[in-house]
Amino acid sequence: MRKLTFGMNLSLDGYIAAPGDDLGWSVPSDELFQWWSDRVGATGLALYGRRLWETMSSHWPTADQRPGATPAEVEFARRWRDMPKVVFSSTTSAVDWNTRLVTGDAVTEITRLKAEDGGPMDIGGATLAAAAARAGLIDEYVLVTAPVLLGSGTPFFTALDNWVNLTLTETRTFPGGVLLTRYETRR
Repeated sequence: MRKLTFGMNLSLDGYIAAPGDDLGWSVPSDELFQWWSDRVGATGLALYGRRLWETMSSHWPTADQRPGATPAEVEFARRWRDMPKVVFSSTTSAVDWNTRLVTGDAVTEITRLKAEDGGPMDIGGATLAAAAARAGLIDEYVLVTAPVLLGSGTPFFTALDNWVNLTLTETRTFPGGVLLTRYETRR
């Protein structure tokens, strides 16, 4: 069975995007960027909701070809393109870059994917991750918390039907006071 992880950058008050999907507050240090790049390199399958897919696919497919792209950006772009991806959307009509589109029930498909053999899966996008969390499908939560308060925006966590008990498995501090915490779901 595959492991499913929900991990994103978030503000101290729990938002993954400021109003208007503004991500300007979450620019990673070189060290944190490398950590995310290594994570993408180790991911067997990435699951994206439509909005996060649109954000990622508008930049990373050609980021390595842009003037001034750093070696780290070139590496991330290559890893991102090569990583198998599934996009869950009822409004998107086409995807590219080693990606498959699912228009049906996300929970059913994620359950099926978890039961397959293969490497670990990452899930991204607040709405998609919320559905997986409510269904009890997320095995690990990775919070990369920036020392900023946004006041509102898109929350990392959503309303749940039941408590989810977690076990802390890692903490790590990055430059700028960014704190990574990893939690496994206790079953």
